Amino acid sequence: MEVRISTNSVLMNVLFLLVIVAEFSDSQTYNSGFPQVVPNRQQFFQTEPITISCEGLNGLNGWRVMKKINGDVRTCASTWETSTGPCNIINAYPSSDTGEYWCEMGGLQKSNSVNVTVTDLESHVILEIPVYPVVQGENVTLHCRKKDANSSYSAKFYKNGISVGSSSSGNIMAPTVSKSDEGLYKCSIADAGESPESWLSVEGHPTVPYFKLYLVLCTGFSVLLVVILLILAGVFQHNKHQQTIRGHTEETSLTPSAHNSAASFQPPSSAQTVPAVVSIAEENNETYSLITKPRMSTEDHALESVQETYSIVRKPSNVKGN
Repeated sequence: MEVRISTNSVLMNVLFLLVIVAEFSDSQTYNSGFPQVVPNRQQFFQTEPITISCEGLNGLNGWRVMKKINGDVRTCASTWETSTGPCNIINAYPSSDTGEYWCEMGGLQKSNSVNVTVTDLESHVILEIPVYPVVQGENVTLHCRKKDANSSYSAKFYKNGISVGSSSSGNIMAPTVSKSDEGLYKCSIADAGESPESWLSVEGHPTVPYFKLYLVLCTGFSVLLVVILLILAGVFQHNKHQQTIRGHTEETSLTPSAHNSAASFQPPSSAQTVPAVVSIAEENNETYSLITKPRMSTEDHALESVQETYSIVRKPSNVKGN
């Protein structure tokens, strides 16, 4: 058994769990998505069409477009049963369509909101300003639009009630937006009037709320602690297995030695001894008689091997007669 632990895989698993926790906590409180507004602007002339949709937000369908008009919260559609899907406003009116819009699903998930302003019939100027927040460093162009304009005109632009410039093309451009550009903007056209004010939101570098950061850190520490405990358990099992293998190896190495030692010691048999003795006796002209010890009982035979006794009878030498 081998314990192989990849540090990179462990770290990737920990980071993956942290991302899941962060997304889960985010979805349970406040999603970062926005309703899709077509066209992408905050201000509209009366009777203009507007489409507000939440479909596909965070990869999900079945959202309801909600709106808050003069403090009254209701679905964008006429009934709750038909409120899922896009909200199509064919003819926009100030009293029924100017307000705040957002997406909801199941009462748990809620998107960020956008503001829509519909002018009345007496207004002939609107400011085309992005409905979504812009990111620092991006290029933003604000357009002062005149109703039913057939010729060029000059427009003046204001931020928080203070003039920030004029343009003969009706456009004012900020090549590099910063947080300081955030504020209320409006424009005016000579002999046409003034647009409503709308807020330009500028996003800086995203920050993590303290409670969410605390949750992520606690979860990460818990996951890391579990990983360390699993590593220690694996190392312990590995050492225990190695000790078991080492013990079996030592027993196996000792058993054949004892067997070989016992097998190497064999007493000489009588069959090997007799021929050698007889051969010597023949050379000396000696005669041997084989005397066999009486057979022992089974019990004695188990304790003592067969013993053979030899007596030497010397052959008389040939003596010449006198």
